Amino acid sequence: MQSLTEEDVLLALRDCFDPEVKLNLVDLGLIYDVALEPDERSAPAFPRQRVKVTMTLTTPQCPASGLIFEQVNNRLASMERISKVEVDLVWEPKWTPRRISASGRAQLGL
Repeated sequence: MQSLTEEDVLLALRDCFDPEVKLNLVDLGLIYDVALEPDERSAPAFPRQRVKVTMTLTTPQCPASGLIFEQVNNRLASMERISKVEVDLVWEPKWTPRRISASGRAQLGL
């Protein structure tokens, strides 16, 4: 079985949406980094990895923050090649609408 890649994680995170903006977290530009590392102690013993997602929110007062973190954790924890999920919330660099992908802009009509 091949190791999980950053692209695999980002594809999975495209299933997670900001409920207010109706755009996935990747295209919205909220995912800053994905770090993967092997987990040799995982059970079952096939290659599994620990995943750390560094992300932000559109504002520090985001009313949907709990729902967004729950979506990220649940989506990644459901992947059999992931043994542990860590979500690191950061405020620097600050999110701006410039972080929205071209696809996201098209979906929002921007």
